[in-house]
Amino acid sequence: MKTNFFLAAIAALAMTACSKGGQEASAVQAGSNVKMHYTLTVDGNVVDSSAGKEPLGFTQGAGQIIPGLDRELLGLKVGDKKSVTVAPADGYGEVSPKAIQKVPSNMLGNIKDLKVGQTLEGAAPNGQKFRARVVEVGKDEVTVDLNHPLAGKTLNFEVEIVEVAAAGV
Repeated sequence: MKTNFFLAAIAALAMTACSKGGQEASAVQAGSNVKMHYTLTVDGNVVDSSAGKEPLGFTQGAGQIIPGLDRELLGLKVGDKKSVTVAPADGYGEVSPKAIQKVPSNMLGNIKDLKVGQTLEGAAPNGQKFRARVVEVGKDEVTVDLNHPLAGKTLNFEVEIVEVAAAGV
């Protein structure tokens, strides 16, 4: 009699699993491998988007996306859409006055016709790459801004989760 009860219970569980498509959708959690489509707007202008491209892939909680967005994706499942507003402190940080530096013109090599607003790319002595925006061009020195271009900005994301896989999958 007990055998029939267990068989019936197992059959009921199997039927429930089949009616739910075999498996519940995984929710985004620490360590999940996630793919999402997104559109980023700043001050009402689209700055970046995955529309028409491959979705962005990242590992949840691994520091591969900005902290404010990373945190807001926890618990979402495939097909979920969400609007996320990220304050500067949880995005690319506040504008740091220390990141605005005066550099002797001769350190910039043979760059001719430097213009305010121009972006320069380089590498620090340790090999780390950086970008700097020219703020002012003087006779003997150039003022550059090393802040991220989105520092100090509120970021508005529209996201859609397209894939969630457990870590290591």
